[in-house]
Amino acid sequence: MEKFDWKLTIKANIASLKVLGLWPEGNEGYKKNLYTLYAFISLNLFVNGHNFFQTMNIFFVYTDLQALTALVFITITDLMALVKVYYFVRNMKQLKNLMVTLDEKLFQPKYFNQKLVFISGLNFWKFTYVLYHIPVVPTLSAWIVYPVLDGSAKDYRLPFSAWYPYNTKISPFYQITYIYQIVSIWFMAFSALNMDALMAALMMFVGAQCDILADNVKNLGHTDYNTHLLECVKHHKKILSFAADCNKFFDKIALGQFFTSALTLALTMFQLTVVAPLSSEFYSLLFYAGAMTTEIFLYCWFGNEAEIKNFGKRGTTIPKS
Repeated sequence: MEKFDWKLTIKANIASLKVLGLWPEGNEGYKKNLYTLYAFISLNLFVNGHNFFQTMNIFFVYTDLQALTALVFITITDLMALVKVYYFVRNMKQLKNLMVTLDEKLFQPKYFNQKLVFISGLNFWKFTYVLYHIPVVPTLSAWIVYPVLDGSAKDYRLPFSAWYPYNTKISPFYQITYIYQIVSIWFMAFSALNMDALMAALMMFVGAQCDILADNVKNLGHTDYNTHLLECVKHHKKILSFAADCNKFFDKIALGQFFTSALTLALTMFQLTVVAPLSSEFYSLLFYAGAMTTEIFLYCWFGNEAEIKNFGKRGTTIPKS
């Protein structure tokens, strides 16, 4: 049987990460090459730089509760994106090792029809990956055009409140800063989106391996029973090891994401009470809340699916030894 390419399912995800400087070539981490230089410049310019300028602005508006809330609910999301990028880059070699593990013989389906056991899970991940873009793109679009729509661009208002070491209310600094904010927020949003999607994919792969293992156990038969049983035991141990490595890779990211999402949703609800109903800002906040909810959904759904497939419908587990 032809070797099944697990990474083919997430090829769009990987391609996006490559563009963002978050997926170096090969099966190792970053090396001394042009791609690493590109990643270093883009991540520092659009992630670290934007976060720095927004965070500095807190010291100038902290006495105004409404302005502070409007700034903080965006800033903490951006800071979480920075944390994600940090751990993602730091653990890149570990992530690449996980991708290599997926190509091992034990993780391959034994026959063509066995693909039917797990293909629905892979297709659902593809669906959620596309679905995740639906609240994100309108939210970003609304934010970047809001100063134009409400006429505040005439007063040199930027899409996001931030401090800069120069006067942004004169040309061409205003236009340059406006474009910089647009590029930065799109860069961070799609970095976070694709990192979330990849972590959901890892959990999806764990669930798929549980499906394959369950099918192998179900079809042990009587020919070479002991050999096939031993292979199933090895496969199970490999799945447990793979799942543990996945947890090590994104446990801190998941913890930070749940905390940030809960806080951001609360602040977003507050913002909805102070903006004009049915305004463009109102709708952008609704889409933003939808994006944050979808973000949490990815972790909850795919994590729960992996848990259910590991423990089974009746709460029984395959012995670990």
